[in-house]
Amino acid sequence: MVCYAEKHGIKPTARFFRAHPDTVRKWVYRFREEGFIGLRDLSRRPHHSPFKTPEDTRELLVELKANYKRIGAEQIKVLENIPVSSKTMRKVWREKGVSSRQRRKKHVTKNNLRHIKKEFNLFQHTCEDTKHLNDIPEYWTPMMKLDLPKVQYTFREVSSGIMYLGYADELSLSYATLFSDYLQYNLKRLDIDLSNTTRQTDNGSEYIGSWNAKNPSSFTLSVESIPGQSHATIPPAHHRWQADVETVHDIIEREFFEIETFKDNQDFMNKIFSYQLFFNMTRPNTYKENKSPWQLAQEKIPDIKKEVLMIPPVDLRRLLEKKMDFQASGVYDVSSGPLFDNLDTHDLSNKTKELPRRCHYGGTEIAACTLLCGGSGGNSA
Repeated sequence: MVCYAEKHGIKPTARFFRAHPDTVRKWVYRFREEGFIGLRDLSRRPHHSPFKTPEDTRELLVELKANYKRIGAEQIKVLENIPVSSKTMRKVWREKGVSSRQRRKKHVTKNNLRHIKKEFNLFQHTCEDTKHLNDIPEYWTPMMKLDLPKVQYTFREVSSGIMYLGYADELSLSYATLFSDYLQYNLKRLDIDLSNTTRQTDNGSEYIGSWNAKNPSSFTLSVESIPGQSHATIPPAHHRWQADVETVHDIIEREFFEIETFKDNQDFMNKIFSYQLFFNMTRPNTYKENKSPWQLAQEKIPDIKKEVLMIPPVDLRRLLEKKMDFQASGVYDVSSGPLFDNLDTHDLSNKTKELPRRCHYGGTEIAACTLLCGGSGGNSA
């Protein structure tokens, strides 16, 4: 347009470009004074803004954002009764370079939680949950043919990752209570202090009984029978709070149930015991500094007994039968280990014949008696 006007004049250019003569004249004058830079569009922002947000209000908005962190403009406006709109608040934050409300990255949240969990004392906080085993294709056929357990009860110590297992045919408050009694009996027998322990579960009926029950369930009474120990349930729809025990469920499915074969129920209990020993004693956890639960437990309690990590998985069906037999005879006791009639870890070298000769997990060959007795050899080795 400017070049055409220089050659043909203002009005012919206006007619040719169908523009007003003043428009052509404006661009010609700008080009003559500033060159090509003068052809850029100028800001239409007014030189005076009578309704601009006062500077003291802008500073207040920046301070509030720093205090409320990830709370949004609408919530801050309500909480602090701010006289400006939420849109204006966001505009001020952008101009001031205040970071937007972004969700924490998953790895950042995990790292923060790991640091918090690391500070817990041993058995200060535990997670418990159940896992249905009938949704594992590789396990379903032997489960049905050999009458193997259909439900897994899992106990996980949060700071070290120690895992204990129980097995049954159904979700049941009786089985959960029996599993609690079994673990508490053995942990107390091994001098573990549970007086400051929080046992966390979900709100399943196997832990709290009926949803409208007015009295504590038998599981809660079992847990709180130890002075200082408490039973806590997660809020509804907050399954991530059970991440520690859910992680174990995923690991054990991939490393055990999908690859092992079984002859009968006793063979299953032997092999799951071997896997639990491997998990607690030697398996490194990448999310816990590549250390095993045994190493982390020793950092918490240097003189802890190795037997604490060697409590066998319990067949809750057999344990319930034993309990009923005891009650029928007028006596009730909790067996220290249904897998072995009388568990004595100092005499396990004579019982290694009840364990598989060797077990393979994670590409490592482990002699069961080596893990049990703490030595480098033995009958099964």
